[in-house]
Amino acid sequence: MRKKSNKKGEILTENIIFLILNLVFLSILAIFLFSRTASAAVLEERYAKQIALALDAAESGMIIHLEMGDALKMAEKNSINFGTIVTIRENIVTVRLRDGAGYSYSFFNNAQITARFDTESEEKYYFVIE
Repeated sequence: MRKKSNKKGEILTENIIFLILNLVFLSILAIFLFSRTASAAVLEERYAKQIALALDAAESGMIIHLEMGDALKMAEKNSINFGTIVTIRENIVTVRLRDGAGYSYSFFNNAQITARFDTESEEKYYFVIE
């Protein structure tokens, strides 16, 4: 005589384990992605590229205001002086929100450009193009 094995119970158990493992994997992946999108490295890169593109389109006599509230919060969290977050040397913009070199990006405008922290609003940088 042959005994019938209960295949329905095995299939259900295998599917539940498969679904649980998939949910664990997807939740770990989502946590990793959310933690990376708000990191200092991503903000440094984003602001350096935004500033460089704005400075490329700038003309002499312009003043460009850039709100950097989230970057300033990140710099405060990492104990970085607000006046040194954005530096412009020659044709390279460097944004530094954490210890280290920061992120640098170049632009092509040959004008004299200075970056200053706006002490009145304390959430903006402004760039003077001469």
